[in-house]
Amino acid sequence: MTDEQDKSGEDGCPDEGDGLTTGDMARLSKTTLRTVRFYEQEGLISSQAREDGCHRKFDRSELRKLQMISDLREAGLSLHDIKMLLGLKRACATPERAACQMADVLGRCIQELQERIDTLARLRSELSKTIETIRSCHDCREPQFPAGCSDCDVTEHDSSRTTELLWKNN
Repeated sequence: MTDEQDKSGEDGCPDEGDGLTTGDMARLSKTTLRTVRFYEQEGLISSQAREDGCHRKFDRSELRKLQMISDLREAGLSLHDIKMLLGLKRACATPERAACQMADVLGRCIQELQERIDTLARLRSELSKTIETIRSCHDCREPQFPAGCSDCDVTEHDSSRTTELLWKNN
């Protein structure tokens, strides 16, 4: 068994008592070292005191926070919005106020996410239809290609905007 295996738990992750290095945080959250450092610098995650003076160590709870921050960023939330969400509870004087504000903010986030999901689903459908249409063009022998695509019998039945913009009029 190597020294590295000695320091890891059964799942290959470092033991919780040791703390996680910046590299562990990046690897386990599927981000980069730069991202981990950036979020620490922005105050979104924090490392423990440095024992040896040079290596950052993070609690496992900071890994979960980093993963959530990454997911929220991937979903389109701004850094400002994420900071606001993470600090909202502490900024309220009562639990009732904190719960009310958090529910309102999260409700708006859900609504915005649903709008993005609807847009992505519509775009996915259009792109899929375009793929179906242009696959039939694989064996095309149109002498006026690509200009002849706009008058082609194969593509005329597909009026999706992606087919129009990316294939017929391009």
